[in-house]
Amino acid sequence: MKKFDLANATTVAGAVSALGTGNAKVIAGGTDLLTVMKDRIHPTYPEKLVDIKTIPGLDSIKEEAGVLKIGALTTLSDITDDSTIKSKYTALAQAARAVATPQIRSMGTIAGNLCQEVRCWYYRAPKNYFYCFLKGGLLCFAATGDSRYNAIIGGKVCFSACPSDTAIALGALNATIVTNKRDIPIDDFFGVGINVLEDDEIVTEVRVPEPRSGTKQAFTKFRLRKAIDFALSSVATAITVVGGTVTAARIVLGGVAPLPYRAVAAEDALKGNAISESVAEAAGAAAVKDAFPLAKNAYLVPITKTLVKRAILA
Repeated sequence: MKKFDLANATTVAGAVSALGTGNAKVIAGGTDLLTVMKDRIHPTYPEKLVDIKTIPGLDSIKEEAGVLKIGALTTLSDITDDSTIKSKYTALAQAARAVATPQIRSMGTIAGNLCQEVRCWYYRAPKNYFYCFLKGGLLCFAATGDSRYNAIIGGKVCFSACPSDTAIALGALNATIVTNKRDIPIDDFFGVGINVLEDDEIVTEVRVPEPRSGTKQAFTKFRLRKAIDFALSSVATAITVVGGTVTAARIVLGGVAPLPYRAVAAEDALKGNAISESVAEAAGAAAVKDAFPLAKNAYLVPITKTLVKRAILA
């Protein structure tokens, strides 16, 4: 790795101030950033890392006034093991548990999992071999290249896929991302391949409203190696059933679009109906009705359709 300066922040304000001096990046668990730096996937290299692990108070899990509040530095392991999250925010616990390996979950934080960079192998090629659209280039190389693990929905100028498992669950749970500057609804947190954070902005907390009574949740994920891989396709659901009828639903797809994808058509297919095999089948079909696969990833369409059905019936 190239040399870089390290600043250990003790306050959020101090971290923000340090970010404003030179080409700087935030580091916490470092499970993604260090790989990015070792492979030198970007045209420029950080001159400074601002360590926020040294900021006290950003690793808590608590419920206040019907809202779950998770500090940005809370590890995925802590989220997986928390009894409140497991019992009331099940999809998030399942998603956190599905991330990588125990070693990575013990290091990786909720904010880091949300803010990680995409895994498209053109984007991740060492030494910035492919200067793709997401880095400021003119082309998405996956569009005409090896697209096996790229987006099938919503890809236009970039066909990278959102890699975050927790983002998909938090989307289903209608979370809000809190930074030092603003509160961002989870539906507005992601752009194509990247998040919307500004250079002087740090995630400080994730807030999740308590699910309504009668809401059942699920997170399911398809990957090649069950023990470690990123999702080729994933689904998170939060479905509210009153008197046997679906009154509200949020269904979010991961791994198949450049950002967490709200499957609104699938949600509409559920509302006003009782959950059944045929209704779940129809919702699965609706979820992928706008899919436009590339040359080598059409196999993700039936997989995603089936995952949606399974999550609804779970």
